[in-house]
Amino acid sequence: MSESLVVCDVAEDLVEKLRKFRFRKETHNAAIIMKIDKDKRLVVLDEELEGISPDELKDELPERQPRFIVYSYKYQHDDGRVSYPLCFIFSSPVGCKPEQQMMYAGSKNKLVQTAELTKVFEIRNTEDLTEEWLREKLGFFH
Repeated sequence: MSESLVVCDVAEDLVEKLRKFRFRKETHNAAIIMKIDKDKRLVVLDEELEGISPDELKDELPERQPRFIVYSYKYQHDDGRVSYPLCFIFSSPVGCKPEQQMMYAGSKNKLVQTAELTKVFEIRNTEDLTEEWLREKLGFFH
């Protein structure tokens, strides 16, 4: 391999924010959107959103740039139970710069491990991020 894979560290304040997010008590949907600071080679906070549906979340994502999202989703099971799975979504839209895509792809696993998440999904088109898509993905875990 001619180019070594760049693995970016996760900013300390973001690690703390993710830890707190993991143990949040609120019952509405919420998201932490993260991006890579190319110069610092760090995964940093892009924005935090509260009370946001998957369809609203997709409108917050750039169409031509990758993003990492940790999403707390209120999941209504068919049997009436409710759970709040934490989902990691890697938005890697077609049309991103290859260098940018490589940097995000190389850093994804480290971020997933840092955030201690198991429900990891990827979208190649921001339009794919819908409630139906997410429910279908989560259905594999239950």
